Amino acid sequence: MSGEYKSFGDFFKSLRKKQRITLRDFCLQAQSDPANISRLERGAMPPPQDNDILERYAKALGIKQGSDDWYIFFDLAAADRGIIPKDLMSDKEVVRMLPAFFRTLRGQKPTEEEMRKLAAKIKKS
Repeated sequence: MSGEYKSFGDFFKSLRKKQRITLRDFCLQAQSDPANISRLERGAMPPPQDNDILERYAKALGIKQGSDDWYIFFDLAAADRGIIPKDLMSDKEVVRMLPAFFRTLRGQKPTEEEMRKLAAKIKKS
């Protein structure tokens, strides 16, 4: 599902429309500024950094905590801000594997040891 959306704003707007919530009604419910939400949906403003604000927005959009949409919402917000989600950064094993992951994305070959560790991590999941 996350591959269908180009950005956090795109996903945000699709959820709002799916719930048939007008921009103004969303803003009243989420205690937010309509101009800022409009900019957010158009990609002219980055997603909020504050998790409390993101949670308030998610709740106003009817996203259930722990659902696929919940993770897509927060992952797209982090990606649009150019950061790795905090829950992933708190896992030391994941952080140690990030250089190999980045090299792989760039088309470079990770070391054999890095590949073994990555395979072991995937098998545990």
